[in-house]
Amino acid sequence: MHEDLEKALALFELAEPFTREDVDKKSRELLLTWHPHRYAMVTNNPRKYMAKYKQAEAMTKEVGAAYELLVARLEKK
Repeated sequence: MHEDLEKALALFELAEPFTREDVDKKSRELLLTWHPHRYAMVTNNPRKYMAKYKQAEAMTKEVGAAYELLVARLEKK
């Protein structure tokens, strides 16, 4: 669990103490950056597009999991 928290903090570029506002702001930034549909016009090559799309999809899931973990951490305090 401790390792997951460290990964979440690193992904969100945060350090303790952090606030809900910090987490929400960084989550919005990361989701904007990694939203899979952003890669729709990156290339005409379907393979490259799908590779980027899948990477973005994985990052979106990672951001969501990290967000849940950080919010749960705040609620425990």
